[in-house]
Amino acid sequence: MNRAFYSNFADKFVLENSDSIFGQITRNYDLHKLNIQQANAWKEQIVILKNSLDNLSGKIYFEFTIPRMGKRVDNILIVDNCIFILEFKIGSKLYDKYAKDQVFDYGLDLNNFHEGSHNKIILPILISDKAVPIEPQFNPIYENLYDTIVANSNNLNKILKQCIVYFKDKDKKIDISNWENSIYKPTPTIIEAATILFKNHSVEDISRNDAGENLTVTSSRISEIIDSSKLNKKKSICFITGVPGAGKTLAGLNIANLRLSHEDEEHAVFLSGNVPLVEVLKAALIQDKFKNPKEEGLLSRKSIESQPVKKLIQNIHHFRDAYIKEKKAPIEKVAIFDEAQRAWTKEQASKFMRTNKNNFEFNMSEPEFLIKVMDRHEDWCTIVCLVGGGQEINTGEIGLEGWILPFKNKFQNWNIYYSSEIEKDTTYIKDEKVLEILKERKAKKESALHLSVSLRSFRSAQLSNFVHQIVANDLDEAKRIYKQSIEKDYPIKITRNLATAKNWLKGKAKGSDRIGIVASSGAHRLKPFGINAKTKISAPHWFLNGKEDVRSSFFLEEIATEFFVQGLELDYVCIAWDGNFFYNENKWNFKKFIGTQWNNINNEEKKGYLLNSYRVLLTRARQGMVIFIPEGDREDHTRPSTIYDGTFEFFKNIGIEEI
Repeated sequence: MNRAFYSNFADKFVLENSDSIFGQITRNYDLHKLNIQQANAWKEQIVILKNSLDNLSGKIYFEFTIPRMGKRVDNILIVDNCIFILEFKIGSKLYDKYAKDQVFDYGLDLNNFHEGSHNKIILPILISDKAVPIEPQFNPIYENLYDTIVANSNNLNKILKQCIVYFKDKDKKIDISNWENSIYKPTPTIIEAATILFKNHSVEDISRNDAGENLTVTSSRISEIIDSSKLNKKKSICFITGVPGAGKTLAGLNIANLRLSHEDEEHAVFLSGNVPLVEVLKAALIQDKFKNPKEEGLLSRKSIESQPVKKLIQNIHHFRDAYIKEKKAPIEKVAIFDEAQRAWTKEQASKFMRTNKNNFEFNMSEPEFLIKVMDRHEDWCTIVCLVGGGQEINTGEIGLEGWILPFKNKFQNWNIYYSSEIEKDTTYIKDEKVLEILKERKAKKESALHLSVSLRSFRSAQLSNFVHQIVANDLDEAKRIYKQSIEKDYPIKITRNLATAKNWLKGKAKGSDRIGIVASSGAHRLKPFGINAKTKISAPHWFLNGKEDVRSSFFLEEIATEFFVQGLELDYVCIAWDGNFFYNENKWNFKKFIGTQWNNINNEEKKGYLLNSYRVLLTRARQGMVIFIPEGDREDHTRPSTIYDGTFEFFKNIGIEEI
């Protein structure tokens, strides 16, 4: 696959006419977006590189695609056994930190996701053409990926030659043809993926092959169902399942984006009751557009906020309230409900309406009401429910059963399509009577509606299974999975010291890797360590803001609970573990802190919510995690050692190393 706007062998590039090179680059660029600054930068790059590559053998690439990041590297240069990543800042007199991080991130991306670059020497170089020269330091961040080197227009040739001599190894010379044709397997965060997706990329462009194929199959099948519903004037509901981090939200956004067809009156909408997720995605998409208003043809934040992003991604509760008042059919013919398992029961919805909506009488569950709203269409419509197994984390969340029960005696003209995983995994449906409804309605079971490959934990596909065995109290199976599939590639540590945990996070994160501390919303006795689970955070600030912002996750001051992180992720996470969910006498124990003491949770449903909250916390990290389990305190009756030591020993028995 050709990922560059222009490429040539170094000796031929040096001799080629500069106008010819420039012409080939611009032919691959959208000329409507080309401005004078970019054109001049390319021309200056060509001049500098012609001078710098003289007497060097190898191959040069201009504007090489980095799929996961939705960006292009200025240049990649391959010489002997070295991959140079060159990022130019034309006119700059400084080696700005953000620019050094930027080029290092490109190197990190190649190292992690480009098969041809694995185990190759990767050298990021920032070229600020007017900056003072600095001698290169070869500082390995990983075994083969080095920290950013800096250069200017005059000493780039010298630095390249120094690198080639320093790393010379005739036996490891890179086969350029193999490198060019090797597989790229990106695994973006949901924020990165959504940002790239809304630039009209497909899921195949931004997902590694196995996950991308899985997502493509699912998206294609949903599109077929929508097309069939439209053609045959039928109403349909589809249930998509997936392991944690498999990309259910990405699949939903992809479907919504593909079906946002006003001409065909589909008016697809992505709905979620996960307020932090909605806020973060909207803010990320708006922020991305606002960075380059000229490129997007946008003039102000106000104009950006009026774009389709705002209409496409909506809070499910706002949608519900709008159609309580409005009795007509909604404009949307395709509605995608993210984290559908978190919709409210009849009791929870009724309680909320009485308390917050002036005693409004609401006598049905949220799923039944939302199906009823879509059923107002006279011809066709399609509902897509994205369902996470074992992901209900709060009182009144109905689970998948709540979406199937309304079809027992109602909505007889609807077609039902469901993931085959629903019948296999009891975390989706615990009541077999609900499965009988699917059989009675002759619902269509399809393997294409299950996302089985985790995008989030790209270092270990077994992470979600490992976490499931932990919360299910299967120590032997958890130990087996850890030794076989986790320990080598996905670092997990435990500690009794919060400062140690923070230092581990800071030491592991490279480039723009995002770190943060998470804790259960019921972790009320972590206050002595400066962790207050009751403190409200701004999810967009926490997930999107930079390292210097005290509100961001990077600063390791504000913590996020399961309600803020569900559906989102970080690269490295510290889980602060309290006594509300602790291991003692060979079992998990469930507590709630009320007033001045811990109280037992005896209600099985509430136990399930607490267990699921820790399942969510344990599956947030893409690349690794550290678990902070404090020591007990004899002088504090709310922090006895019994609610901490057993949990600590449980993780040690799995084989997890203490730091």
